[in-house]
Amino acid sequence: MCPDISLTSDFIIGFPNETVEEFNQTKKIMEEINFDYSFSFLYSPRPGTPASFIKDNISKLEKEQRLREFQDINITQGKEHTLKMIGTTQRILIDRISKRKQGVLLGKTDNNRVIEISGSSNLLNQFVNVKIQAITEKNLEGIIV
Repeated sequence: MCPDISLTSDFIIGFPNETVEEFNQTKKIMEEINFDYSFSFLYSPRPGTPASFIKDNISKLEKEQRLREFQDINITQGKEHTLKMIGTTQRILIDRISKRKQGVLLGKTDNNRVIEISGSSNLLNQFVNVKIQAITEKNLEGIIV
């Protein structure tokens, strides 16, 4: 097993005729695999596809409730994975300057986490080793080591 691997996936929630049991099976898979991140969306018909001819018997409200429930699981899992990164050293690629915070650069880890560091623009497009110190609302904060 690879302890530092990042597992992600895409999920369509509320497919026509999706039963409660099928939805619960999807949630169970999400919980068992413990994805780092997922992209999850409500089903929407695409003209001309086989699925577009299936009668959509699930209300929009039910679909939205299922999606929220599913995404809540993933948010919790993602936070758990993120918390484990505090105190670790990560190699990141500095790829942009923060538009919201002066003097802050943004980069990404191998598992696609956004890291904020203080630094000058000469670090853009460079790999640096960063020690993760904290979690912000959406990102991680670190210092170059």
